Amino acid sequence: MATIASILASTQNSFFCLREPPSPWSRSVVLSRYLEPCGRGWIPRSIRACQSSDKLGGGGGILASAKRLHFGKELINFASDNFLPLALVSGVGLGFANPSLGCLADKYSVSKISTCGIFIISGLTLRTEAIGAAVKGWPLGIFGLISILLLTPSFSRLIMLVQLQPPELVTGLAMFCCMPTTLSSGVALTHLAGGNAALALAVTVASNLLGILTIPFWVSRYIAGGVGVSFPTDQLFRSLIITLLIPLIIGKVIRESFKGFANFVDNNRKLFSKINAICLSLVPWIQVSRSRSLLLSVKPKVFLAAVGIGILLHLSLLAFNALSIRILTGVTDSSKNSKQNATAVLLVASQKTLPVMVAVVEQLRGAFGESGLLVLPCVAAHLNQIMIDSILVNLWLRKDNASSSDVKTA
Repeated sequence: MATIASILASTQNSFFCLREPPSPWSRSVVLSRYLEPCGRGWIPRSIRACQSSDKLGGGGGILASAKRLHFGKELINFASDNFLPLALVSGVGLGFANPSLGCLADKYSVSKISTCGIFIISGLTLRTEAIGAAVKGWPLGIFGLISILLLTPSFSRLIMLVQLQPPELVTGLAMFCCMPTTLSSGVALTHLAGGNAALALAVTVASNLLGILTIPFWVSRYIAGGVGVSFPTDQLFRSLIITLLIPLIIGKVIRESFKGFANFVDNNRKLFSKINAICLSLVPWIQVSRSRSLLLSVKPKVFLAAVGIGILLHLSLLAFNALSIRILTGVTDSSKNSKQNATAVLLVASQKTLPVMVAVVEQLRGAFGESGLLVLPCVAAHLNQIMIDSILVNLWLRKDNASSSDVKTA
């Protein structure tokens, strides 16, 4: 025991400056916990841990660990803040890397299931008071419908002036202009941006239902040169009812029937937003998987030109709708929710739907050319518009967070 005491004294470590245990038995337990056998003697554990930094890393190792921990946290925060674009890019990459898996998912109608899931979640997160806010935002809602159904289809005239080979690339983008708004991404982005999700839902549902009547007219006028084309109006109408209205009603009924579950949804909105983003990324994953062989057959320069046209189209729609909304909100909407209503209408009115486009092309049965080539540039345009809008939403959120932090500081 004298040897042990001398060793403890020589370390001069405050860790061992403890009160002596009350009994010899407990003293032996305490010492055995902090001492290790080394040959014939005993060496304190603290002496082993305090070796030179060149052997165990010392302060440099701690600093490196702290840097790695900080980098990991920054990476997690970046992935959380940009979850939607990362999910979309991952879906596209997976479609290129393993198209067989996406084709198998298409065989079992995973895209339709994911769209239903998005609107079920929209119904679950739809608060009753938000419906009242949507009613109050009716002037912008009406403008959104006019923009989607009557104004933006005229952009297809400009697209038809572009000359590309094969011509189906231009024809497909022109048809894309005549489509209603996206079935899910506009609502999901509006929810992420803190906009009026109920107003976005109302415009989405109404424009897709009314779009069944306007699509044949605009395609015949701007693309088919006045030649009448038979469209599957009844089939599209039933499909939209099944994939939009019924899932939305189911989600809302579940929310109103189970108040505990409604509170759970309200307390975990970020989780449901990420689930929404995952469901949304399944659509481009499947579309890229289906179109991979056609994508590889088109010359890169021609395809990049078509992609550029799609990007320019979406930026033009954003600029047109933003300017129009700015004029309308300055005249008709002076409520506190004008910003939320403007966000919803801007995002929804500037996007065009891919699933309805695919359904229309499939029913045309090659009337305007190869179906795959018609859809191919629209897949890229669909991805680009979601990517651009998701970046825009992230910029809005960062601006709002910065302004709120400045207010708290003041």
